[in-house]
Amino acid sequence: MPKIVDHDARRAELAAAMWRVVYRDGIGAATVRSIAAEAGWSPSALRHYFRSQTELLVFAMEHVLTEAGARFATGDWSGPTRQVVQRMLEELLPLDRQRAREAEVWLALAARTQVDPAARERMREADDGVRRAADVAVGALAADGLLAGDRDPAQETARLHALVDGLTLHLLLHPDLMPPERARAVLADHLDSLVRPAPGQAAPPA
Repeated sequence: MPKIVDHDARRAELAAAMWRVVYRDGIGAATVRSIAAEAGWSPSALRHYFRSQTELLVFAMEHVLTEAGARFATGDWSGPTRQVVQRMLEELLPLDRQRAREAEVWLALAARTQVDPAARERMREADDGVRRAADVAVGALAADGLLAGDRDPAQETARLHALVDGLTLHLLLHPDLMPPERARAVLADHLDSLVRPAPGQAAPPA
């Protein structure tokens, strides 16, 4: 009787092995050979699942999106809206090693979007996730009457999305100039600029 292979279980096993390599050594070290060694497989067996480095990166990005979705689903989003919005957006930034490794996958895959449709599709999913988070953040401020009256929600969503992407790049590429505490402060300053001032309080600069 032929052996029945549980491909979902094997892909889960590969995802765990791949992420151990990525977390330990970075996405640049995640090759078919290194992941096969980590999983105890032969490289030829692994190539049944990944025929190219791009396919491996797409698989890694799927893992990143799943993990990020799980964190948002299980996060504690209670508290004052302004603080909740800050915490939610910080979750998208590479402020610790786990999220930095995830952002490295995002950056490596972004470099392939011009030549590979699969890379473009996964990047579109990641981009849509950040855009939705920015939209939720601006919408939450507006729903609580915190968004300044002269702010256009659609425009502010686009600006916030661009800020999160920019901070991510700076945190990855220039950690000496943009350490985590500065990134948090830049994000906080931007959010404060969106908030309607209390009666008698001067509006923050735009």
